[in-house]
Amino acid sequence: MAEPRLPDAEDVAAAAVRLAPHAVRTPLLGSPALDAALGGRLLVKAECLQRTGSFKFRGAYNALAQLDPEARGRGVVAYSSGNHAQGVAAAAALLRMRATIVMPSDAPAVKVANTRFHGAEIVFYDRHGEDREAIARAIAAEHGAHLLPPYDDARVIAGQGTIGLELASQTEALDAVLVPCSGGGLVTGIALALAKAHPGAKIYAVEPEGLDDMARSLAAGRRVANDPTRRSICDALLAPTPGVLTFALAQRLLAGSISVTDAEVERAVAVAFLHLKLVAEPSGAAALAAVLADKIPVRNRTVAVVLSGGNVDGAAFAAALARNPISP
Repeated sequence: MAEPRLPDAEDVAAAAVRLAPHAVRTPLLGSPALDAALGGRLLVKAECLQRTGSFKFRGAYNALAQLDPEARGRGVVAYSSGNHAQGVAAAAALLRMRATIVMPSDAPAVKVANTRFHGAEIVFYDRHGEDREAIARAIAAEHGAHLLPPYDDARVIAGQGTIGLELASQTEALDAVLVPCSGGGLVTGIALALAKAHPGAKIYAVEPEGLDDMARSLAAGRRVANDPTRRSICDALLAPTPGVLTFALAQRLLAGSISVTDAEVERAVAVAFLHLKLVAEPSGAAALAAVLADKIPVRNRTVAVVLSGGNVDGAAFAAALARNPISP
């Protein structure tokens, strides 16, 4: 069997054309107060304002839009903790496709509700005891549906990479970019897009502490897995291991991967709300958390972070703010 083809910059450019009528061109925001505190320029790419509340719509639509009418008629199956679920459901609705999503039974209620809102059927599974990919494959085989993985797909990676194209057009100076990382589709897509536009910018993945499979894989030179017993409030960053395609791209394009604690992530959620007036879910705030925790130098530099999603339950969001009272 032939090796799957890695996406390239031309794929990202083509994805941008497909997405232009449908995706939100999200703003790149700054805060004078944060710049003063950090001693440099911090830019925040607000993908929490994207359609469905996260970046995932980009990759899902780019992939499904390339299916022929006969394939679309058989529907799509995906597995996701919530943001890919919503992205696939929304993209399928636009393309008039039937969607079935395999979701963990402990997925945030807001992500479940939003997935249903777009008309998808949900099949729940036990995140800690069942194999979501096996469940999804069985459903897809039964119905002849298209199986769309959340990150290890060239079309998905290219769709996520359109964020990098937007970022390149929104700022002339860029020293580093930090991106939340689960399976690696978002960070490698952005790195692919920025390799030509900002070749001097260093691209970093950001992962939950103890669930840093990308960092350990890069160090080992091979894909390694997370301990399945580890937990984090970053529910969207819990992929067991980097993808085959994403790891190949990460080895070539990333400067490294940074880990953040749950406490650091909660503080970033509060800072985003206070200084940027943005609602961020914990997973979406991971890159901002790394900067606020001084895990990469910002002084006298321009650093961008992707705030990748804002689908957070109200109670969890309120608790994060209550535990992190931050003065203006």
